[in-house]
Amino acid sequence: MYKLLIRPMLFLLDAETAHHFSFWAIRMLSKFGFGRLFRKLWMVNDPKLEREVFGLKFKNPVGLAAGFDKDARLYNELSDFGFGFVEIGTLTPKPQDGNPKKRLFRLLDDQGIINRMGFNNKGVFEAAEQLKKEHRVLIGGNIGKNKVTANKNALKDYLICFEALFEHVDYFVVNVSSPNTPGLRELQDKEPLTQLLKKLKQQNSKQAKKLDLNEKPILLKIAPDLSDEQLLDIISIVEDTRIDGIIATNTTIARKGLKSHMILTEEKGGLSGKPLTKRSTEVIRFLAEKSGKAFPIIGVGGIHTPEDALEKLDAGADLIQLYTGFVYQGPALVKNINKAILERS
Repeated sequence: MYKLLIRPMLFLLDAETAHHFSFWAIRMLSKFGFGRLFRKLWMVNDPKLEREVFGLKFKNPVGLAAGFDKDARLYNELSDFGFGFVEIGTLTPKPQDGNPKKRLFRLLDDQGIINRMGFNNKGVFEAAEQLKKEHRVLIGGNIGKNKVTANKNALKDYLICFEALFEHVDYFVVNVSSPNTPGLRELQDKEPLTQLLKKLKQQNSKQAKKLDLNEKPILLKIAPDLSDEQLLDIISIVEDTRIDGIIATNTTIARKGLKSHMILTEEKGGLSGKPLTKRSTEVIRFLAEKSGKAFPIIGVGGIHTPEDALEKLDAGADLIQLYTGFVYQGPALVKNINKAILERS
């Protein structure tokens, strides 16, 4: 029904308008009791799907990537579509509008999306208030820096977000790989990234002791555009800082081999969806093989079919996340991936 009826109507709208409408519709339908129907239609409950990764027990290995529920307003309702975990954000200390519109573009011929949203969000403290509601699903907190914050002061922004969310999320994701905040990817260089992650690890220990809680897993989200040498640096950084894992990958700035009209493909921003399928899997495999599977990996990028998901898992991913595939294929994709995993178990 989604691909035959709902998606064609949504795709008549501007991409960002469609996103906000979908958000509103899910909230309204859930208020009128449709959540139970959604769970019946798309949730797959089976102990064989459970995964224990970086000390957390996931109901199933299929999550929703950051960017859909930026401000932590719909995580419970989104879990009704069968997700085993939901990642909120990217959040920054201060609210910011993001980049000027128009900033979200569908590449229909490529089953892709280009976005240059620019970390638009209402700020980490408002999200923390939203997260005080009871959680029906594991929550990841994706954190970044404000656009106006210079890289030399970025650590302060990440620490503010980390402290604000500590009691309310199950794991953290350090986002230094978005192409839509000027200069952000420079923080992926070995020295600044190592220092950032070490400071967050120290803060993790302090917060845990202060609040008498366990330390929270810290993951790093990396770009697909890193060279093999840079990926080897990432492995070294994980070993040095002893963070808990990697999310591979964020969106790409590459545009090779696209079929869509040049007017669209030349839009600035990060490209996600099918064009990213192969490269993200390559990065996962490289990290898993070169590290000797020394740390968990969440695979994300171009998962549009159960076969795409299985390839990520076979390449070395412990969990996977959807975003663009969810937009193009609908919630049945979550169910079909979980069923495919069960068939192989």
